[in-house]
Amino acid sequence: MRRAALVLLTVLAGLVALAAPAFPALSRYGALPRVADGPVNVLLAGVDVDYDDAAAVWPYPPKPEAYDQRTDTLMLAQVRPDGAVKLLSIPRDTWVNIPGYRWSKINAANPQGGPELLVRTVQELTGLRVDAHVLLSLGALRALTEAAGGVTLDVPGRMKYDDNAGHLHIDLQPGRQHLSGEQVEGFLRFRHDNLGDIGRVARQQAFLTAMTNRMTNPLNWWRLPGMVGALHQNTRSDLTRDEVGALLGAALHGPRISTYTVPGDFGGPTWVPDRAALSALIAEHFRDPNDPRGLRVAVLNVGAPDGSARQLREQLLTLGYQNVWVADAPRADVGTTVSGAAAEQVLRDVGHGQLSRDAGAPGADVTVRLGTDTPAP
Repeated sequence: MRRAALVLLTVLAGLVALAAPAFPALSRYGALPRVADGPVNVLLAGVDVDYDDAAAVWPYPPKPEAYDQRTDTLMLAQVRPDGAVKLLSIPRDTWVNIPGYRWSKINAANPQGGPELLVRTVQELTGLRVDAHVLLSLGALRALTEAAGGVTLDVPGRMKYDDNAGHLHIDLQPGRQHLSGEQVEGFLRFRHDNLGDIGRVARQQAFLTAMTNRMTNPLNWWRLPGMVGALHQNTRSDLTRDEVGALLGAALHGPRISTYTVPGDFGGPTWVPDRAALSALIAEHFRDPNDPRGLRVAVLNVGAPDGSARQLREQLLTLGYQNVWVADAPRADVGTTVSGAAAEQVLRDVGHGQLSRDAGAPGADVTVRLGTDTPAP
């Protein structure tokens, strides 16, 4: 009996040791898998290192990670309840209008206004609401790869580059091979080919697909606590337990990954998005058919303070609605009503009022009539 107890205690100690790296993440994000009502959109952003140029040594050492530098990698991941995962890569040099700032490369949004401004910029670019963000330090994917025991990838060509200031040394031969964490970092950061940042985007997508396959392989499940711990130590996120539960529920059905890139073309040192092609891509692959933000919404001011209709239009556009317009209507002493398809869901985004069966405005799927109960702008 004592020998059996000793064996049992040894096994339990081993399991605890294996699971220990995941304990901090579990205490922060621990949740049971659940079936979500719809897709969860998570923005993944790899953040550059800030080096201490006042240090007395060379190469300059990195400062403590504050997650406030430019974004080197940007992906919008849509995770659906059935396990389908759609990844939209946004090149770091994408030329956008950063709200309240100016036209610039999208990688400037995070240092200008943190993850909140970055999220808003991505929402305005894509028309998709971002439910949560995850900022990853430069060492996140290296640490994840080491915890996973490496990952097998196809190196498309010779990669040789040295940057002493950036602590980056890349030396990879072409061909399919099993890469260490350091090698993966070089594979993902290499930009010195004819494709530049677009080539990096393709390699990022290949890495995430390969890593997902490795994580879902039952032979590697014993590594999962270490991988979870590695990510937790190298990320900053606003994911809620409810969202984590939805992601875990989706993972039980897959995942099945599809990858896309913001369409566009090179414009000097920037990537100029093709807005029409991007809208078509979003509509075909990312728009939830049950999501009211793809509907045509008319906003009528029938009894609200002046400017209320324009303010609501801006509010809905910020939430990801694609087609919202303001129309004229006779004044009346009535409350706010919402009528038409998915009116109940739109009402939640309006924030006040009642459902109605009144006829809608011409050409609209949903009609919002702002009444006297509307707060002043």
